[in-house]
Amino acid sequence: MSIETALKQRSESKCELCACGDNLSVFEVPPTEAHSDKCVLLCDTCKSEIEQSDALNVNHWRCLNDSMWSQVPVVQVMAYRMLKRLIAAGETWAQDLLDMLYLDDDTLAWANKGSAEVDLDEPHLDSNGAVLVAGDNVVLIKDLVVKGANFTAKRGTPVRGISLTSNPEHIEGRVNGTRIVIITKYVKKM
Repeated sequence: MSIETALKQRSESKCELCACGDNLSVFEVPPTEAHSDKCVLLCDTCKSEIEQSDALNVNHWRCLNDSMWSQVPVVQVMAYRMLKRLIAAGETWAQDLLDMLYLDDDTLAWANKGSAEVDLDEPHLDSNGAVLVAGDNVVLIKDLVVKGANFTAKRGTPVRGISLTSNPEHIEGRVNGTRIVIITKYVKKM
């Protein structure tokens, strides 16, 4: 069975990101070899926006709200990467979706390997000197007063799926439903 036939069967002949049924083609998700587990079936719109880094129709990508819940790892990887691009473009709704997205460790590593992350000259280090990467889970080692949110993030609070910032001393994460900036010396990698 060809890769395209396998993908059409898996996706019911629809784009695996936006569910469009027109002009479908195979897209190989880098870095990988051509195999149906490492490819997605995409419409022309999705494929062209993925391949052209400067063009992004933000409203088209609201479809990720549905496709990110796919049980197929390669579709999860593409949803993760596109959400990261949308966040870089300043779309706050994409950050909310990314905060809900759960990827197992292997899928997250694959998603981060090919995505355009912030180019970091210095690594983000936790209180013990462990390197932090986007998507890591950390725990607070000190009570932190959250300015503007009127609560204190208590010591021992887990922060799941952190995001890195351009400042190596800061990370971002969600505590009590609020996205906050956290100083890296006050967290420990889980």
